[in-house]
This record gives sequence, structure tokens and C-alpha cells, in this order.
Amino acid sequence: MSTATTTGFPRDQMTVAFYGSFVVWGWLLYSFNPSVPLLADELGISDAQAGLHGTAMAAGGILAAFATPRFVRSHGRRTAVLVACALIAVGASGLVAAPSLAWSLPAMVVLALGGNIAISGAQAGLALRHGSKASAALTEGNGIGSSIGLVGPLAVGACVAIGWGWRPAVAVTVVLAIVSALVVARIPVGGAMTPPHVPDPTTPHVVRARTTLPGWCFLVTMVAAVAMEFATTYWATGLVLERTGAGAGIAAATTAGLVAGMSVIRFVVGPLSLRVAPVMLLAVAFVVAIGGWAILWTATSPTVAIVGLFVAGLGYGAQYPLSVALLLATAPGRTDATQARATLAGGLAIGVAPFALGALSDAVGTHQAFLVVPVVALVGAVVAVLGGRAARRGAAPAVDLDPGVAAGR
Repeated sequence: MSTATTTGFPRDQMTVAFYGSFVVWGWLLYSFNPSVPLLADELGISDAQAGLHGTAMAAGGILAAFATPRFVRSHGRRTAVLVACALIAVGASGLVAAPSLAWSLPAMVVLALGGNIAISGAQAGLALRHGSKASAALTEGNGIGSSIGLVGPLAVGACVAIGWGWRPAVAVTVVLAIVSALVVARIPVGGAMTPPHVPDPTTPHVVRARTTLPGWCFLVTMVAAVAMEFATTYWATGLVLERTGAGAGIAAATTAGLVAGMSVIRFVVGPLSLRVAPVMLLAVAFVVAIGGWAILWTATSPTVAIVGLFVAGLGYGAQYPLSVALLLATAPGRTDATQARATLAGGLAIGVAPFALGALSDAVGTHQAFLVVPVVALVGAVVAVLGGRAARRGAAPAVDLDPGVAAGR
């Protein structure tokens, strides 16, 4: 029986090659983000200063938002992803070798530029390759990335525990980037691996084109998802340290609970989104995230904190890929341009959320600062419902709200 029959969409070599971008970026995010409090202690900087790595990551994302559609159009999707992998390798090398904040921040900009080009190119490529079943492919791709990333916090915790520090774990990103580039290089140009100089509506004026009401709603849910994920992965280690008295290695490793939850739900939601309206799944995901936050926020032991993070991950894991799939569906024929807008908005969220939570943590403590998370989740749930209603009224007929259609029934 074929994979298309059993799971609803085919996984060919091109799909697997695009998945490589999620693997590389997933490892980087989930190994470095929990290391931020450790980096702050190592460099003798404040939480707000450490949060500037989120701002640097945002800067790279914003640059990628403007560069990606133009680069894909002029050089082709394969070349764009290959260049992205090279930037990731260079940036990650600089980050792990950085002796000070003045070195680590520029390295993060380069790393984020490459990472966002890779993810943007891959997500748009998957949407083009799988059409109405993009929600399943995008969710699975993100699930594979977070599953690989699941090992990241554990690797950080192990390295810290044996006295190596966080850097060796993050350095694995360089190896993964090289492997991903080798896989992509073997895929022939054509189809979703768009060749260069092909007429494409992805032009500067299209990037600034009007977004439909459902499009704006799903852009907001994506921003909420990114803000929550990055704020939590950056500062959950600090919260566990503050509330449970756990050691640095154990506290960093608890973030694996979040990534585990994200990975599990993505493999469930992908096929489920072909049978249940993706908008409904998105709204429920934000509610589940609030439940996980409540467990984490009240935890006084690492074990309970891991449970809270796992439950929160069940919500977080569905939010981003579903938001992106729904957003891309509102703009047929403008996939790369719409993805660029999503990358820009996500970059801004990454820049604001970790820094804001870090600054708030400096002022009132990490525990009180985390009260911001459920507020953002509530906004995401409400806007997801509004987006679904707007789409059903016919504002964006391309949005696949009928799971029967998505499932090919």
C-alpha cells in the first residue's frame, strides 16, 4: 500500500529534501533556545541582553523575508536552500565560538538569515508540491524537525552535566546543515523545486499586495504561535530554575517536554487535518496550550514542569504549521510572496517576544512574566475562530475548510 493511500499525501524525494530544512532548524532552535539562560550566566549578561539573541534572530528573519522570494525567483529554489544551508553552517560556527555578546549577536543574524531562507523555501515548496494537502505535509515536516530537535535539550543537559557546556550540542547544527545540503543538491530542478527566471507573481509589488481578512487572521495566529514558542523555549529553563531549584542541566533538559509534545501532536494533526477542519484544530490548539501553561506555571518540581511543558507542546505543535498552511491557502498563485510576509511577521515576533519576556523577567521575575503567555494564547484562539468565520463567508475561497475536500472525498 502506498504512503499516499495510508497517509493522504505522497512522500517523494523532493518532499524528503524539503523536510531536511526542518531538521536543521529544529535542532538549532531546541538546542540553542534552552541554552540562553546558560549563555547569560557564562557571559555575565542580563536576561534582557541575552534576549537580544531573539532580536538578532528576528533581524535575520526580516532580511530573509525580503531576500527569499527574489532569490528563489532569480536563482531557483534549490540554489536558495543550498545557500541557506551554507549560511546556517557559518552562523552556527560563529555562535558556538563566540567569546562575547558582540560576537554572538552577528553570528545569530547570519544563522537566522540562512534558517529562515531554508524554512521559507521549504514551506512554500511543500505547499506547491502538495496543494490542498499542504496542511498535512507542512505539519509533518514541522513534526520531523521538532522530533529531531527533541534530542537538543537533552544533548544540552548532558553536555552541561559532564562539564562541556552548551556549545557542543549547538555545534551539531553545522553537521546537519551540511547533510541537508547534500540531499537537496541531488534533487533535479523542476516542479515545486522551481527553476530560476521562471515568470512568477512573486515580485516586490505582490509582496506588498492586499491581504484578505482571513489572511490577516491567520497571520495573527502565526505570530501568536511564534511568540509563545520562542518566549517559552527561551525562558522555560529560567522558570524551572526559579521555581523548582533544579540544577542548570536538569532545567535545560526539561524543555524536551515541550518539544516532545510538539512532535507527538504534529504527527497526529497532520493526517487529522485532512478529516477535521484545520481552523477548528488551530483554535483548540491554543486552548490546550493554556492548560499546559497552567501546569507549568504552578509547578514546583522538575517532573511537574515537564508534564506542563509536554501538555503545552501538544498545543504549540499544531499552531504554527496549521497557521502557515491556512495562510498560504488564502493566496493561491502567490505562495512565495505570502510566505515572505509570514517570515517577516514571524521575525518581528521572534524579536519582540523573548526580549520582552526577558526584560519583564528582570523586572518582576520569570514566574510573573510568564503570565503573558496565556493572554497571547487566548488572542490566538479568538482570532483563529474569526478567521474561520471570515473564510466561510467567502472572503477567501481557496482556504480549505472542508475536510472532506482535503481528504479527497
